[in-house]
Amino acid sequence: MVRAPDLGITIGDLPRGPWNAITDVPGIRVGHTTLIHGDGPLVVGRGPVRTGVTVLIPHDGNPWDQGIFAGSHRLNGNGELTGLEWIRESGLLSSPIGLTNTHSLGVVRDALIAHEVRGRPSGEYFFGLPVVGETYDGLLSDANGFHVTREHVFAAVDAASAGPVAEGNVGGGTGMVCHGFKGGIGTSSRVVRAAGGSFTVGILVQANHGRRSRLRVNGIPVGERIPESEVPVPKRPDASTIAVAEAPPPGTGSIIGIVATDAPLSATQCDRLAQRAALGVARMGGAGEHTSGDLFLAFATANRVPLRGPSAGTLSSVRTFGDDAINGLFYAVIDATEEAILNALLAAGTMVGRDGITAFRLPPERLKSALAG
Repeated sequence: MVRAPDLGITIGDLPRGPWNAITDVPGIRVGHTTLIHGDGPLVVGRGPVRTGVTVLIPHDGNPWDQGIFAGSHRLNGNGELTGLEWIRESGLLSSPIGLTNTHSLGVVRDALIAHEVRGRPSGEYFFGLPVVGETYDGLLSDANGFHVTREHVFAAVDAASAGPVAEGNVGGGTGMVCHGFKGGIGTSSRVVRAAGGSFTVGILVQANHGRRSRLRVNGIPVGERIPESEVPVPKRPDASTIAVAEAPPPGTGSIIGIVATDAPLSATQCDRLAQRAALGVARMGGAGEHTSGDLFLAFATANRVPLRGPSAGTLSSVRTFGDDAINGLFYAVIDATEEAILNALLAAGTMVGRDGITAFRLPPERLKSALAG
C-alpha cells in the first residue's frame, strides 16, 4: 500500500503521528468489512458487489456509556451523517461511528445498536442514536441490492483495532471514486505542541468526491497534469461514456470526514475543528458542489462524561484547551485532511465494477512526476 510519505510528499510543517492515522489518537480503533464479489452486467440483488462497512470506536471505554465532547460541520448537505441532531443538542458523541454506502446506512445504524444490545443485560433500558455516514457507490456496485447485513457490521466492530489502518478499497470505501480516480478510505495524523503539551489530531475520510481537473496536491494542479486523456475517468469496457441516467455528473459525489484529537476541547471547539476539515477538502480541489454530501464530525477524547450508572448526572470536572492556542490544531486538521484524501487515492487499486465499468488508480510514479512539473 502506497501512501504520501512513501513518495516523499510532505503536506504542512507539522510532524505525523507514528502510524500517520486516526488511530494515533490513543484509544481509537478501526475495523472494516469489505465485500467484493461478482463481475459483469448489473443484476440488482445479485451484483456485482463492491461495497462494505467501516466502524470506528472512538475511545477505550464503552462509547455508549461514556460520552465525549463532539461537534460537526456541513460543507454541503446532500448526504447523511446520522445522530448529528443529538450531538448538536448534547455536545456529546455517545456511540461508535459507522461508514458505508448510501443505501446501507439504515442497516448499519440499526446493527450498531443491536451489537451493543447483544452484550447488555436482558431487559435493561437502553437508548442509542449512533453516528453513521454514507457516500454513494452505485457507479461500481449494486447499490440497490442491499448487500451489507447486520453480520457484516458485527464483524467490523469485532475486528476494530489500533495501529495501522487499511486504506483505499476497503470497508465503506470499497466502491468509491474520487477526483475521477479510484477513491475510498484514507487517514492521516499530525502532532501539535501547544498550551504546554503535545497533542495528536487524526482524521479518517471516506472520499467519493471531486472533479479531475480540480485536483490539487500542495497547490500543484496534478489533475490538469494527469488529464482524463491519459488516465480515464470511469468508463465502460468499450470506453464509452456512462449515461447521465446511470451516474451523476463528475464532481457530484460526497466525502465524510471524522476528526479526532486527544486535546481537551469543548463541544464548541470541536465544531470549529470539524469546520477546518472542509478547508483541507478545498485545498485538494473539492468545492462542495450542489449535489455533494460533505459532512464532518470532530470529537475530543480527553474528557469523559458518564451517561449511565451511578455517576451519570453527577458533577464532572472538565479540562478545556485555551482558544489562544487552538490555531495549531486548526492547521493540523487542514493538513491531515488533505493528506488523508491523498492517501485514499494512493492506497486504492484500479477496480472493475458493475457492467465492466473501471475506476483507475492514481499512478504513484505519475503523481511524483506531475508534482515535479
